[in-house]
Amino acid sequence: MITYGRPRLITEDDKRYRSYIEQFAIARKNQKAMRPPRQRDLFGGQAEAALRQWLGERIELDERRILEYEERRNRRGFIKYRELDALTIEGRRAHVFEIKSSRTASALRRAVGQLHETRAILRLLYPSVAVTILLVDTGIPASAEQIEAMMAAERPPPRRPELLSEVLAALPELRLADGLDETAADDQSIAVLRFGVSEIIAIAGAENLSLDWEADDEEPEEAPEPRPAASLYATSGGDAAQPADDDDDNPLAAALRKAGLK
Repeated sequence: MITYGRPRLITEDDKRYRSYIEQFAIARKNQKAMRPPRQRDLFGGQAEAALRQWLGERIELDERRILEYEERRNRRGFIKYRELDALTIEGRRAHVFEIKSSRTASALRRAVGQLHETRAILRLLYPSVAVTILLVDTGIPASAEQIEAMMAAERPPPRRPELLSEVLAALPELRLADGLDETAADDQSIAVLRFGVSEIIAIAGAENLSLDWEADDEEPEEAPEPRPAASLYATSGGDAAQPADDDDDNPLAAALRKAGLK
């Protein structure tokens, strides 16, 4: 059984946090070089920054976006960290935002379990915790006919894509929100606020976004890069290696870049 304890919210310049990140930077020197980021990877980070700015113009965001906590299992405790894409706190209530850019609705499945953990840890600090996914749709199939055409193509995806409606039906804790004002309605479900690429362009400007995805789509699928077995770092997007068809950036690599160590 896994339990959590000793949570605290910190900023990215926390000395203990940076010390852990530096450990990973040193470890990476002995590993093979990562492939250059794809345009979709870069866009994901740019969309995250754009939506964090968008949120900051509407609500007051907390600068303490790193959640430090102790994970306890088999009578042993491990200090871990996870990055919250955006966080707002009002009194004894917290609201966490997870920003995902993906062309697969299945990305929501991978987010749900980890967000439940994030909520459980934060409830040790705040009795009420709302959770919202800001989903940037970069090509999620819109119909069953579109999926059939994709699977019949010369280079079909390795797995049948899911419709967003299918994922929402399978995960009743998810609920679509029509606007930001609907996302904090309760602290049991997970709100999903959907954005199109055009909306991100309107926020950030096309000149500031990596939008040349054709070369990415022509590349063969690669196996996901394994992460260190003894990882003490986790993100709100998950602690396991990303599937090859996931458009999310490698969480560890993103953390190292943000810390200025890669």
